[in-house]
Amino acid sequence: MIKGLAIATVWVLDHDRAKEFYTEKLGFELRTDMTMGEGGMRWLTVGAKDQPDVTLTLMVPGAPAMDEESAEAVRKLVAKGVLGAGVLATDDIHGDYETLKARGVEFLQPPQERPYGTEAILRDDSGNWFSFTQARRSGDLDLDKEWS
Repeated sequence: MIKGLAIATVWVLDHDRAKEFYTEKLGFELRTDMTMGEGGMRWLTVGAKDQPDVTLTLMVPGAPAMDEESAEAVRKLVAKGVLGAGVLATDDIHGDYETLKARGVEFLQPPQERPYGTEAILRDDSGNWFSFTQARRSGDLDLDKEWS
């Protein structure tokens, strides 16, 4: 039976830039950085220090995951900034927003109040955007919940 999410893919345009962005600007820890086989695919993973059971794999579109036509389409969408990659949770939205901004993280939206908490929107170095959210109460990031 499925126990939960272990690895999620974030499509990036450059492994080295993405590694620097996610570790140095966002503060994720490097989990894996290796090449699989001679001339093979680079396996680059990062994760939040306090969440060892969930990992992001930073993947450059291309073989062996997809053909070149599909890879080019994904690269264009990432670069265009239209792909949302998920929600990053915080317990200090205003303080962390200022810290990340000082590190050079681009924000598309400063912290704003929402029914579920306070949310800012940030963009990674490839163009992916993330909701950066502090839940109003524990469990409030349950987006299937009815809001009154």
